[in-house]
Amino acid sequence: MGSVRRLKKLFLILASRDRAWWRALVLGVPAGVEHGSVLRSLECSTVVDVGANRGQFALAARRRWPAAQVMSFEPLDRPASTFRRVFSRDPLTTLHEFAIGPREDVASMHLSRSDDSSSLLAITRLQDTVFPGTDEIGTVDVRVAPLAAFVNPGSMVEPALLKIDVQGYELEVLRGCEPLLSEFTLIYCECSFVELYEGQGLAGDVVRWLADHDFTMAGVFNAAYDDGGRAVQADFLFTRSDAEPQRDA
Repeated sequence: MGSVRRLKKLFLILASRDRAWWRALVLGVPAGVEHGSVLRSLECSTVVDVGANRGQFALAARRRWPAAQVMSFEPLDRPASTFRRVFSRDPLTTLHEFAIGPREDVASMHLSRSDDSSSLLAITRLQDTVFPGTDEIGTVDVRVAPLAAFVNPGSMVEPALLKIDVQGYELEVLRGCEPLLSEFTLIYCECSFVELYEGQGLAGDVVRWLADHDFTMAGVFNAAYDDGGRAVQADFLFTRSDAEPQRDA
């Protein structure tokens, strides 16, 4: 993130007058203010937050939907520990120290120098070129399980949002959520246009997979570009095809 964007984000957090955001900032966790324009026109009662890191997105979701149940997943010990401190006063937010995937397993997480860029896929040189300081520094075993290991069918209160930010592992997460996908109204997923992690599915692959599962792309947000002006990644919003539209035209 460039210094100008970082300063703008800090200003928005301080100007929010949100005490939870301020407390999180003291713990080194800046709330995901960049998602505010997307979330503002959506309604949710349940949020499933896959790839929670230290709680950046969960903080934005909690501010937008104070009464929503937030279920977060973060398999790495250090960010998970910080997440628990950030949300220690929030009884509606729970954290599971698991990655989501198609089957129960133990897998190697490729650790990035910046922990929010760690992935179950190997980190490419391009990732560190576009986002300096995200090179791989080691691996650690983490637990993986399908979403159905934590959520019973029919238990989520609608409208429900599935947020995915998993550094190239999007298609495997979606396969791990497949039996429950029809219970989500919205899917908000970071996707890449170029291969930043070895063997990852690209944005087009995710769009096609979700179209085959009755989800329609509703918008693209927060695009990131390389120094040559090429789009590298962005956040994609999808809606279930039979759901009532939530965003303003």
